[in-house]
Amino acid sequence: MHGLRMAQGFAALGFLLILFILLPLASLTVGTSPREVIKYGFDSEALSALYIGISASLLATVILMALGIPLAYVLAKREFRGRELIKALIDLPLIIPHGVAGIALLVAYNSRTMIGSLLTNLGLKLEDSFWGIVAVMAFVSAPLMVDSLIDGFLGVDVNLEYVARSLGASESTTFWKVTMPLASRSLITGSLLSWARGMSEVGALLIVAYYPKSINVLIMERFWTYGLKVAKATALPLLVISLVSFVAIRRFSRRV
Repeated sequence: MHGLRMAQGFAALGFLLILFILLPLASLTVGTSPREVIKYGFDSEALSALYIGISASLLATVILMALGIPLAYVLAKREFRGRELIKALIDLPLIIPHGVAGIALLVAYNSRTMIGSLLTNLGLKLEDSFWGIVAVMAFVSAPLMVDSLIDGFLGVDVNLEYVARSLGASESTTFWKVTMPLASRSLITGSLLSWARGMSEVGALLIVAYYPKSINVLIMERFWTYGLKVAKATALPLLVISLVSFVAIRRFSRRV
């Protein structure tokens, strides 16, 4: 009887948390007509900003995959001095306030710094550019990608890797034929979380790359200029795209 009451109490508390999350999302659709959504959420400026936000977050995710996979593999499979320090440093963007992250990126990589000037000469200028948006999204999303991959690599049965090596496979072949396929679900999860985190970033973007306007910056600008009603209509298509993408990728990852 006591166990039943405890379970009911936990269920009630869990329901409150679910309700707390769902109510704001559902409220976006209340009082917003399809005409308003079309007018503000699908006008040329909103569509351009949405394209910039999605393409920048996807590119940031691809870059994190290319750099995060080897880093996560080393951190998961190798023991060396400073390993825990590196893991802690990777997680720092999770706790840094958004505005501080933007200022830090701007100070380190603006076009007047040595690294920034080199990047600018390569066409990768940070401030007020598409590449600045990509850099911000990659910076704030990096911990999610790397941590997911580390968990995935740690979850791979080392005996399967040893069998592959004993059969003559090189470490590289074992990685691509055994380790990576077995850790693919973590790669999908990390990619989804990284993409979503990049798409949700606002504070650092306002500092580093206000222009070209990504969708989040446009939503904030319209909120400041026109108020909640217009901002809500602009934000609704992004919410739908995010939810559909999330559900689709989660279902796909379960089949992997």
